[in-house]
Amino acid sequence: MPAANNPQQTSPFSIANIRRFIEFRVFFNARFYYPVFTILFLDFGLSLEQFALLNVVWAVTIVLLEVPSGALADTIGRRNLLVCAGVLMVLEMGLLCFAPRGNPDLLFGIFVVNRVLSGAAEAAASGADEALAYDSLKQEGIVGDWGRVLERQMRAQSIVFMVAMSLGAAVYDPVLMQRLVDFLGLDLTLTQGITLRFPVFLTLLMALMTLVTTIRMHEVPTDPDSNQEAGAGAATLRHSFSLTFQTGRWILATPSALVIIAASLLFDSTIRMVITLNSQYYRLIQIPEASFGLIGTAMAVFGVFIPRVARRLVERRSPSFNLGILSVLTLLGLIGMVPFVPILGLLPVSLLFIAMYLLHFFVSHYLNSITNSRQRATVLSFKGLSLNLAYGLIGVLYSMLLALLRGKVHLNRPGLAGKGLEDRVFVKSIGWFPGYFIVALLALLLFARRQIRHVKKEEAEAGPAVSIFLHPVRHGKVRGRDGEMSRKELSNRRDSG
Repeated sequence: MPAANNPQQTSPFSIANIRRFIEFRVFFNARFYYPVFTILFLDFGLSLEQFALLNVVWAVTIVLLEVPSGALADTIGRRNLLVCAGVLMVLEMGLLCFAPRGNPDLLFGIFVVNRVLSGAAEAAASGADEALAYDSLKQEGIVGDWGRVLERQMRAQSIVFMVAMSLGAAVYDPVLMQRLVDFLGLDLTLTQGITLRFPVFLTLLMALMTLVTTIRMHEVPTDPDSNQEAGAGAATLRHSFSLTFQTGRWILATPSALVIIAASLLFDSTIRMVITLNSQYYRLIQIPEASFGLIGTAMAVFGVFIPRVARRLVERRSPSFNLGILSVLTLLGLIGMVPFVPILGLLPVSLLFIAMYLLHFFVSHYLNSITNSRQRATVLSFKGLSLNLAYGLIGVLYSMLLALLRGKVHLNRPGLAGKGLEDRVFVKSIGWFPGYFIVALLALLLFARRQIRHVKKEEAEAGPAVSIFLHPVRHGKVRGRDGEMSRKELSNRRDSG
């Protein structure tokens, strides 16, 4: 029963789909093999070149399936796509649990299938889970509580991620596991060939829990006519692709959506690229390699309390103010990394992690607030696709930068080679990030300013809920020229628009 007719239902966490959404995010992302990701593939018997190729297969799969899967979710149901994601995750991890070693060609083929299944699972889950949860709130007339849901979800995911990082690395270590077996008095001998599957077995357990969670979800109707166009087979596919093109046109024609996605592209790609390089950076600021996993766990602690800060910011401050906070944190983090200060160089890295947590919260809050239920999963999939493409582009640009700097360093210091040369090139490359970010941020601000000129017209057509760049949201109400609107009135007005 909707909240409007049941005043006793005040908590979003009393809604089954909301609880399942949080559980899904936790189980789906609890990958115990993450702290040993690279060496796991190598210890199975793959080469470094094969590992790099497998990452390309994974990324290409996500890019190809990201938006079509979102449109399919909006067509045949978000819950159905999430169940599909759970099944794919079980198959993905099952392959690794029982993949035979000793035949390199067969092993590589199995891992290729694994990466395709993993990318397909990521694409199927992307957008569908968030769309189902948001529309579950909307059905109850309490979309203003989306920030509370995001806060709890991010905190729970961060806590479990810390456990997965620590436990995954521990069970992978054959020496540590042998000590545990001896302490328990068990007559077992553990080798790396045995313990390398332990993190995978734990992740398979998470996959099974993910599948059970998705089966327990229920579909939320988004629009009385939205599923009538969808039939079976070819008709469903035609409707999905039609929805994809419609959503793309809507994004291009909606200034608010364009600015949100453009901002997420800039911040996510820049921060993610730097975070990807962290292990090399840590080594050069004299951090022992044995503590890298502990640092990752420590950075995940920010996910416990930053979401609450983010929720207060979206409730009490304007999007422009929050964009300023993101910009300052990111710029300070990038500038702070340039000197490579021993040990203390961890401080600017922590600023980038904080900025990333804030970014994910802000983008989810603002983008969902302006998106129609009928195309919510598709819009979120477009966002995911854009982020992956932007990350790939900045990766290509960074590779070109490294090649350029390597040539210059070799020209200036011809005697430098090997590890010394690579370290010198890396140090110089980090110095380019602050300048790149400043130029890109200025371009974003100019783009946003131009788009905001169209927001007043957009607001007149769709109501003040769309004009998120002009009116801050405070305590669940939108303040604009039309005065205050309740959460229920806001939801109804946005749907009618």
